[in-house]
Amino acid sequence: MLTKRQLLVLKEIIRLFTESGQPVGSKTLMQELPVHVSSATIRNDMAALEDAGLITKTHSSSGRVPSTQGYRYYLDHLVEPVRVSRHDLATIKQELGQRYSKMDEIVAQSAQILSNLTSYTAISLGPEVNNIKLTGFRLVPLGNHQVMAILVTNNGNVENQVFTVPPSISSDELEKAIRIVNDQLVGLPLVQVAQRLRTDVPSMLMQYLTSPDGFLDIFGNVLKSAASERFYVGGRLNLMDYLGDSDIHELKKIMSLIDADHGDLTELLGGPIRQTPVQVRLGPELKPIDLANLSLITASYDVGGHGTGMIALLGPTQMPYSKMIGLLDVFREELAKRLTDYYANFDQ
Repeated sequence: MLTKRQLLVLKEIIRLFTESGQPVGSKTLMQELPVHVSSATIRNDMAALEDAGLITKTHSSSGRVPSTQGYRYYLDHLVEPVRVSRHDLATIKQELGQRYSKMDEIVAQSAQILSNLTSYTAISLGPEVNNIKLTGFRLVPLGNHQVMAILVTNNGNVENQVFTVPPSISSDELEKAIRIVNDQLVGLPLVQVAQRLRTDVPSMLMQYLTSPDGFLDIFGNVLKSAASERFYVGGRLNLMDYLGDSDIHELKKIMSLIDADHGDLTELLGGPIRQTPVQVRLGPELKPIDLANLSLITASYDVGGHGTGMIALLGPTQMPYSKMIGLLDVFREELAKRLTDYYANFDQ
């Protein structure tokens, strides 16, 4: 059982190591601790912390640094979030308060804002798509059997893609197919639209199309794009600031994870539903890959009936957790307010 003074020593070691990046010795602690204790007493406390596996000795110094277990104990029992500064709060409000034409623009910009404020890599995930509804679909001819498929949803998003139409499908047949989509599917959540594409819609289309597969492929692809989870990353290159040359393999792992299929990134973030609004996971706790020298702070935000999303910071294990947790807690609230205001224009 650790004493209050030993826990105070652990907090101070973490604070000093975070600020300097250098191992912390007993003499430095004697000067920095808010209580007066001798160097010998501090050394005894450090020995107790080392025996508990919370700090460790480096080979190049007589000082100590926090272990992964020490950080975990600190985050679970000792960390005290710091209130965000007025300057940072004003920056968040000003940047999120800009005019945006699409929800995705707000979510994408939130990652950039968070990265700029922290100098870490920020990841932003928009609200879930479960409640997003189809409000319109059309095809615009471009010539040479090419069309632009345009799909509109009730949250103001417009998804468009260019496709090549099979020569066997005439423009009249396409118009009839589009009419079926708008008559039968507009107003339904995208999840239900996708279900009906696999059930009754093909038989409806066969009344007008000899082979509906080409049209179903076009509509299905643009629908999939509209319904997919959107991840946005800000400050990718910031990773290079705190990963040295010896960590080049780790940097490659992270970059490939960010650029790969979104399923891996979803697993890394852990999904938008969390037990607490802000959580911290250390390198060995991260999935699907072990990022030994990094930590991930995630914060969920709620946009009412429009679902929940997530923001995250990926940075060094040595990051100032008190400040970052406090910042993310405020940021998630401000982002939720901004998205709620945005959706209000479409809920009326």
